[in-house]
Amino acid sequence: MKLNPHISVDCVIFGFDGEKLKILLLKRNISEDGNPVSSVDYKLPGNFISDEEDLNTAANRVLKDLTGLENIYLKQFKVFGKPDRVSKEKDLKWLHDTTGLPIRRVVTVAYYSLIEINRSKIELTGNNKAEWVSIEEARELAFDHNDILNAGLSTLRTKLQFEPVGMELLPEKFTLRQLQTLYEIILSRKLDNRNFRKKVLKVNYLTAMNEKEKDVAHKPAQLYSFNKELYLNNFIQFEGFQF
Repeated sequence: MKLNPHISVDCVIFGFDGEKLKILLLKRNISEDGNPVSSVDYKLPGNFISDEEDLNTAANRVLKDLTGLENIYLKQFKVFGKPDRVSKEKDLKWLHDTTGLPIRRVVTVAYYSLIEINRSKIELTGNNKAEWVSIEEARELAFDHNDILNAGLSTLRTKLQFEPVGMELLPEKFTLRQLQTLYEIILSRKLDNRNFRKKVLKVNYLTAMNEKEKDVAHKPAQLYSFNKELYLNNFIQFEGFQF
């Protein structure tokens, strides 16, 4: 597979562990002064596209290689092409060391993906030196990846209020409390319990199951599931969760 060294895809892969919003990052080894590994930092998952694939195919390839998952939520949201986005000496050297090419400029197309963390295959993320890191801990990423991350998070916050994309981050069965916690973490603010429940319960694609939580210290809560097919068939009727 021949790669195009000037066009890449980068993926902001969001996950939710029930308490924190996380992203999947790759550990990058930086060599300096002849030492094999002088320092370590992190970057977003990404790669150059090949001459034989389109952008979406490349993004899906990156996602599958890291998580083992296919056919999951993946959306393109922005292109990053400033002439100086690859200007740090350590970034230029890393590109040269990993490709063997004197790359000075790369245009990247950014995607964001939503994954229920427990679905990602631990052996794959481990083999690829990938780690789930909370948003707050994702500081000083390689290249302009902090800009890409912030733009992806802003896109997710907007999308969350007009489409039920948050369901993609939850397990198959979840409580309304878990759903509200997810919304509060992504939107970075507290939501009124009564108002939240009133809005989410009026949609017909949230199904109350004949089950409750198990093995919890508090009173077991009702479990719900997201009927994605029903939602897609009635998309035009969705009014949004504007809290």
